[in-house]
Amino acid sequence: MCLTGVDYFSSMGFQPGISFLAAGILSPFATLTLVLLTLFGALPAYSVIAKESPHGQGSFHIFEELVKGWAGKTCVLVLLGFAATDFTFTITMCASDASAHIVENPWFPHFAGERIILTVAMIIILGGVFLRGFGEAIRISVCLVTAYLLVNLVTLTVCVEKLISHPDFITHWTANLFSEYKSIATMAGVSLMVFPQLALGLSGFETGIAVMPMIETPEKHSLHQRIERTRKLLITIALIMAAFLIVGSITTTLLIEPKLFAEGGQANGRALAYLAHLYLGDTFGLIYDLSTVLILWFAGASGVAALLSLVPQYLPRYGMAPAWARARKPLVLIITAISILLVLLFKANVDAQAGPFATGLLVLIASASVAAAITVFNRGLFARVYYSLIAASFVYASVMIIKSRPDGFVISVLFTLVMLTTCFLSRAMRSTELRVGKVELDQTAQNFIDQTTHEAWGEIRLLSHKPDDSSYAWKIRDARHRHSVQESEGNFIFLEIIPQDVSEFYTGTLRIRGVQSHGYQILRCNSPSVPNAIAALLLYLRDETGKVPHAYFGWTEGNPVAYALKYLIFGEGETAPITREILRNAEPDVQKRPLIHVA
Repeated sequence: MCLTGVDYFSSMGFQPGISFLAAGILSPFATLTLVLLTLFGALPAYSVIAKESPHGQGSFHIFEELVKGWAGKTCVLVLLGFAATDFTFTITMCASDASAHIVENPWFPHFAGERIILTVAMIIILGGVFLRGFGEAIRISVCLVTAYLLVNLVTLTVCVEKLISHPDFITHWTANLFSEYKSIATMAGVSLMVFPQLALGLSGFETGIAVMPMIETPEKHSLHQRIERTRKLLITIALIMAAFLIVGSITTTLLIEPKLFAEGGQANGRALAYLAHLYLGDTFGLIYDLSTVLILWFAGASGVAALLSLVPQYLPRYGMAPAWARARKPLVLIITAISILLVLLFKANVDAQAGPFATGLLVLIASASVAAAITVFNRGLFARVYYSLIAASFVYASVMIIKSRPDGFVISVLFTLVMLTTCFLSRAMRSTELRVGKVELDQTAQNFIDQTTHEAWGEIRLLSHKPDDSSYAWKIRDARHRHSVQESEGNFIFLEIIPQDVSEFYTGTLRIRGVQSHGYQILRCNSPSVPNAIAALLLYLRDETGKVPHAYFGWTEGNPVAYALKYLIFGEGETAPITREILRNAEPDVQKRPLIHVA
């Protein structure tokens, strides 16, 4: 909860100020709208997502299951582009805001490039924490969240006592409120209109799903218990934040002069810190500032944790990164490097980073609400209407923030284009890589191989055959004629690979089934890549039998260049030469390499 909460709770540092700048004296009502959409919108949506993706994939998993093939992969990569925007700007913007709190403290000694240097240093230290391990990060997050909530509780308690003892603050605010807004309906309408500008108050809530794989359960590997604990986590942080946001918005709106919220004002971006100094003295104010700086610095931990959860689940499987991308430490270094680059590009300016941050955040929450609406669509009219309204609310907020801050959309699109380009280039460069994890033969298939190796000729001859392409008898006659293999030299075993989703890059386990039809022996399996499956099977048979197997193919009609390009990009094309190339890369010794015959 605290690892998720360092980002979510840290938004208290800037949310009351953002709320006042967006809604003015209507800030408490606008904040109430944010809280209601969190409790009755985001929370139910993410509860559904938690049940559907207990391994932390979030809405990506649901869209990938709904839309198969390259369309589904592209959809996921687009969402990953917005997720990368959200989580990287979580790291950079919060660190930039922490450095702003340090620089704006009157006791701080100023020097050239102070904000950029401080922000980069904080990001490097954060990366160092994750290089040590998640356990270290969680322990730090517990200490920081506890301290931050405690100083906020003290500050807000004193502020509420101030309002109770001076009811004129409330009277003055109420009079101004009804003078500017004539009815409750108008207030509600305006509050809904400014909701997209307050969306940063949801930052961190969405990472509750991404950290699901780290949640321990009494019964090891119990997905049901993990789902229930995730829901408790989401409910807990939502309720805590709801109370703090509403009270914080009321106290800052009523107790701080409006001009102090403006840029350059003492309460700009640090409204609660201003009240802590004002009512509790500079000593407590310094403690408040320190706790704020520390939690804002470590708020990026939730972004790092989310990326470390998502990246290994998708990029290696899509062929965008090798197996080392599943390792934590290299990913931490890459995330840190990208974050430092963004800090330099944006010059550690908090306002400049707010647009991309809000865009990535809202699109991510909108995708989750849409996925939840699709998931519950057949669960009755009430569920269908309710979740559709939630989805419509967050889609509207996403559109409005993109319209008002298009820079965030542009950056998210750039992230997406980089991912799509990297995906295709990586797949092309690694097209002849053997990417089958394991080969398993059922008993019938094993009997076929044992029978062949124990006969007089002892050669393993696999004849490639498309299912239902032609009769087996004709195929045998044609193969003996074209390849000059006489009956005395051995029999063929047919090999039939049924293509699956060619957009998949890796095949976990290749399961070979043995089938006997009209007296012919047939090996069958399913695979997203036919050449890879054949190469993996040939190498497996060589290792298991000690004999170099033979595979026989016929040339495919068509342009060989077009087939090669088709395989490089989409994973399907001319089988024989690609199989031979995969074998050449996998086995450099010509004497041990399975033989490919083409006629």
